[in-house]
Amino acid sequence: MKKTVLAFSRITAPMIERLQQDFDVIVPNPKQGDIAAQFNEALPQAHGLIGVGRKLGRAQLENASQLQVVSSVSVGYDNYDLGYFNERGIMLTNTPDVLTESTADLGFSLIMASARRVAELDAWTKAGQWKATVSPAEFGSDVFGKTLGIVGMGNIGAAIARRGRLGFNMPIIYSGNSRKTALEQELGAQYRSLEQLLAEADFVCLVVPLSEKTKHMISHRELALMKPSAYLINISRGPVVDEPALIQALQQGTIRGAGLDVYEKEPLAESPLFQLKNAVTLPHIGSATSETRDAMSNRAVDNLRSALLGERPRDLVNPQVWKG
Repeated sequence: MKKTVLAFSRITAPMIERLQQDFDVIVPNPKQGDIAAQFNEALPQAHGLIGVGRKLGRAQLENASQLQVVSSVSVGYDNYDLGYFNERGIMLTNTPDVLTESTADLGFSLIMASARRVAELDAWTKAGQWKATVSPAEFGSDVFGKTLGIVGMGNIGAAIARRGRLGFNMPIIYSGNSRKTALEQELGAQYRSLEQLLAEADFVCLVVPLSEKTKHMISHRELALMKPSAYLINISRGPVVDEPALIQALQQGTIRGAGLDVYEKEPLAESPLFQLKNAVTLPHIGSATSETRDAMSNRAVDNLRSALLGERPRDLVNPQVWKG
């Protein structure tokens, strides 16, 4: 008898076709009524879940009596109660590595767009404001040769650092839980405390996972340590930054600008950020390329298939629950 897979979001037709080769697949359909109700009704049948963006823990999964694995189509897994998963022996998998370069591209795009005021001056031009040679009022900031600070030198942080150092001759400083000696040798990167990095960097790029330790790690105090000419780039998770504090810093000129792909509340429908010319605001598109999303989807399906067919998944977040 086939095991049952319940999909909960970001599921493509090719993913369904692959899964149907081995499993019965349930995909809630908005045309058939409330998605959440369909999901909850199907949970008791599910041996595996696949998707992204849904908070899953004790309250949501108490009726999922047969659940063996949750395959997340993402790198981050802060939506999932890992302690509860471990308690139940539920495997959690994610899709690391495949989105590194795409997300690093996006991070560096935000550096460039913020410094050169791309979004602001695009709107200014389209509004018919370009009537003569631009004046200092429209000037931006150089990127080449400026100091790039990476907060969280994991795979994505390292990829951004390489773009900055090798492409733009930027001195690299970084902070994090551990020293990265190989990157120090490769890129001449120098380790700093967070406070030192904030004071020195021209561009501060946040690339840390969300945890109790990193929630609001950038707030009023940290923003005040930055140079008035500096830019904050956040491609990690929205709650890493105290958003009201950032808005105030941008309004008051505590820092020169910000490039944001993530927010405390998503989707972000209304925000004072939208009124600020010195904030570039993107709709969480770090991995949003056709190539990368396809790779993430295939990786998530691979992980789910392995778990339900009795093989150890490649990307097992909580290996302590593996019983193979």
